[in-house]
Amino acid sequence: MPSFKVKVKWGRELYPDIDVNTDEDPILFKAQLFALTGVQPERQKIMCKGGILKDDEWNLQLKDGAVVLLLGSKDKVPEMPQTPVKFIEDMNDAEAATAMRLPAGLTNLGNTCYMNATVQCLRAVPELRKALEKFQPDGSDATSYAFTISSAMKIVFAQMEKGTTITPIVLLQALHRASPQFAQTGENGTYRQQDANECWSEILKMLQQKLLPLNQELGEATDKKVHNSFIEQFFGGTFEVKMTADEAPDEPVTVSTENFLQLSCFISMEVKYMQSGLKSKMKEQLVKNSNTLGRDAHYTRTYLISRLPAYLTVQFVRFQYKGKEGINAKVLKDIKFPIDFDAFELCTPDLQNKLCPMRAKFKDHEDKKMDVESQINKTSKSLEVDGEDDETKYEPFWFDNDLGSNNSGYYTLKAVLTHKGRSSSSGHYVAWVRSNGDVWYKFDDDDVTSVTTDEILRLSGGGDWHCAYVLLYGPKRLEKC
Repeated sequence: MPSFKVKVKWGRELYPDIDVNTDEDPILFKAQLFALTGVQPERQKIMCKGGILKDDEWNLQLKDGAVVLLLGSKDKVPEMPQTPVKFIEDMNDAEAATAMRLPAGLTNLGNTCYMNATVQCLRAVPELRKALEKFQPDGSDATSYAFTISSAMKIVFAQMEKGTTITPIVLLQALHRASPQFAQTGENGTYRQQDANECWSEILKMLQQKLLPLNQELGEATDKKVHNSFIEQFFGGTFEVKMTADEAPDEPVTVSTENFLQLSCFISMEVKYMQSGLKSKMKEQLVKNSNTLGRDAHYTRTYLISRLPAYLTVQFVRFQYKGKEGINAKVLKDIKFPIDFDAFELCTPDLQNKLCPMRAKFKDHEDKKMDVESQINKTSKSLEVDGEDDETKYEPFWFDNDLGSNNSGYYTLKAVLTHKGRSSSSGHYVAWVRSNGDVWYKFDDDDVTSVTTDEILRLSGGGDWHCAYVLLYGPKRLEKC
């Protein structure tokens, strides 16, 4: 029998001009293919025009240029998995997210989980990512602490876009230079655990000095609020503080303002919910000298919010310093927090009036949504939810004259920073960041897994499990009609 030149197709590979000598045994041709592909002869199945080559005779009709199909794997045939294979269409949202591409984790460089968790939570703010992308050195203070931390955050965020595990050594070194307490080491030379909220505050303080505010592109209001930095613009709120003399009704009420970057949820025996913990210290009694009475007198000081930021940070005051032990002991009490938070009752009457128009739009939207759902139930149809984050389909969440504010008082939870352990200087910090809908990501340093909202709600405390320490709320969005 003659010799031929054939094409061998194996998976995605195509081997042209392969010599086949049909005067030799077929096993020699299989050995030739083994040298090309690494597929053992006993695993090879060679086909041409529907026929399968036998080991002892040439039973295929070959000719020059014919395509020969090789089936077989060069790897050992896998054993049956211990757990059944689950197809993506049979998975819930959290399982599907795990099967798909996961976001980047951060390497723990020795008790640096506090920094990793902080970075993952802050990265949940898309406007912050945009501000860091635009950050450019001005050349005047390239050695300043604020510059080095801002530059390091820009580098880390850019690296995280690639979706692989990142080693944030540049940011850690910048943090150590800016705040030497974070560089403290223990007896064995490893870094000591630090307070994640102190790290959060330090990073924001540095970014506040360097990140320029975003430009207002929408609205033509003439009384636009001017911000000094991006952090003040999107994270900063304002309190209206009133001081009233309880014993001197005729004494004028003094009014002042205080800026804040986070609210504190104080924990006491009576507090069971975040809302009550926030309100508990917004009205307090104190004693100070009264010019009207010429002596010390009782005063009432009240705090109400006169400007809501787009992103509201809430710190749970879970650590109390114990002098004898010299540690910040942890309050493990279960404090419930909402996924959707309404800050309306914490605001001044003036701000409440400004919030009402957008809140009315939310109510109209909910009423229409209920009507649509009612019609769906009647006709047994279903709506598909569009998961795309298209900014153009949403109403602005800010006031026309104040980009970076919140114009409704409605918030939705974006990220949770938790602590597991008994003191702020020990234990472990983890970030839990919302992806979309019911899907969240748990960032345990470089270990990234997906979880559901139910697991987020179990972070309220009450035991040695992860306890919510810092919450980051973002603006609740309203779709355009």
